[in-house]
Amino acid sequence: MVAVGTRPARLLRSVDEALEHVHAICFKTGPPARLGVELEWTVHHHHDLRRPLHARDLRAALGHHAPHSLDPGGTPRPLPHGGVVTVEPGGQIEISTRAHTSLTALHRSTTADIDYLAARIARHGLTLGPHGIDPYRPPRRILHTFRYDAMAAAFARRGASGGIMMCATAATQVCLDAGTPAQLRARWEAVHALGPPLLALFATSGHHAGRDTGWASARMRAWLTLDPARTRPVGVAPDPALAWARYALAAPVLCVRTPHGPWRPDPGVSFAEWINGGLSPAPTVDDLDYHLSTLFPPVRPRGYLEVRYLDAQPPDRWFAPVAVLAALLADDATTGAARDLAAPVAGAWETAARRGLADPGVRGAATAIADLACRALDRTGLPRGLREAVADDVSRRLAGGGSDRCRHRR
Repeated sequence: MVAVGTRPARLLRSVDEALEHVHAICFKTGPPARLGVELEWTVHHHHDLRRPLHARDLRAALGHHAPHSLDPGGTPRPLPHGGVVTVEPGGQIEISTRAHTSLTALHRSTTADIDYLAARIARHGLTLGPHGIDPYRPPRRILHTFRYDAMAAAFARRGASGGIMMCATAATQVCLDAGTPAQLRARWEAVHALGPPLLALFATSGHHAGRDTGWASARMRAWLTLDPARTRPVGVAPDPALAWARYALAAPVLCVRTPHGPWRPDPGVSFAEWINGGLSPAPTVDDLDYHLSTLFPPVRPRGYLEVRYLDAQPPDRWFAPVAVLAALLADDATTGAARDLAAPVAGAWETAARRGLADPGVRGAATAIADLACRALDRTGLPRGLREAVADDVSRRLAGGGSDRCRHRR
């Protein structure tokens, strides 16, 4: 076990104590006002997209923005508009933004950071990929840390999906306030129900390692088959915080950390079993906090709602799914309507990932939800030109560019 930060290591004496801790920290309630994103992309050599990537390539391209996983002795700086760069095990780049109270401000600052980052790595012959999974190369890990080594070992025991997820996938993650206590359940239910239709609408990961996978989102296929006890949806319940706490304690422990490594992967117990004596010594609160970071459901509470089910988008088209989700949660009435429209396919994760908009039920829900989102865009504070760009992008995704759906929704 390892203590994180400066807090003293406090032992967890009972499952009830752990439930109370998770319940207390994972849903911070209040009027929903803030929005942020975490944007991932695969990275490629511009003149040979199939050429393997090396850590040294990224370290040179990122320079003083390189995270500690690439440059352990460096002092990483944020991007000019506040985004923080991290790198995934296969070399995927991620920008994590600050929370914004304005969707327009989020668009402005994030677009500027993306443009800066793309230009910077382009000077080193690299480019950001436009897909949610690497279409050209098989998974190949280029980063080795205690965490990544333990993850790789644990996931390898369950098949190939772990290596694909860690080293070949990229996502668009949207971070939203959970809302007031009165709003929490409806917002939690809505972001879950919207998952399958929005996953299908914004799927970008059909090809992987040079072949057609037969799935609209092979990225989501990797997540769904990785380790269901830590990646399946939490689901809806009268008390979302309690449901999440129970999910977390029932999930298997990914690894046991040690001060100097290596970490022990997959010890074969759930976190609740660890508390009850399944491992020795007893876990600490820091161990529980770390355990929460190893759970990857499509929606993960982190004090806010982290929506994780969207594929990565082309760098110049990242904003449409973010704006759609923000519009659908812009007010309580729209949130309720969106949840109801999505309800017929709310649990159809595999169908949406496999067939995408080719499935009639998923397509019908996605079309209705897109129309509602277009009508709600004027309540997001976005300027007209940006609303039109989002609506046009949604239209192209629904109909291959041939529809004018939403063009009248200004």
